[in-house]
Amino acid sequence: MASSVLHVLPLVLVLLAAAADAATFTVTNNCPYTVWAAAVPGGGQQLDNGQTWSIDVPAGTTGGRVWARTGCSFDGSGNGRCQTGDCGGVLQCTQYGQPPNTLAEYGLNQFLLATHTILS
Repeated sequence: MASSVLHVLPLVLVLLAAAADAATFTVTNNCPYTVWAAAVPGGGQQLDNGQTWSIDVPAGTTGGRVWARTGCSFDGSGNGRCQTGDCGGVLQCTQYGQPPNTLAEYGLNQFLLATHTILS
């Protein structure tokens, strides 16, 4: 389990734009296997190797998290489970993922600065 979390480290989070009103983040799966990226706010997306997901963060958002989930299985309605980073058994996360997971946490519109912290 712990080794699968370490393999998720190549998941790249790139800040494309951060303005006082909104921001866009792009998540790219650089892992050799499928991950299910998750963000609050933002939801979730299955990403095969090399695929990207753009997340438009709404104006007024002050912070959030982006993380990768592994070992997931979802039905057609988006209900299921993940071995790592599960967020309540749904594809479209509305709550933070459960450990173990590796995540990026960001703060926006705080003293007119955009910050992010990578935690693992």
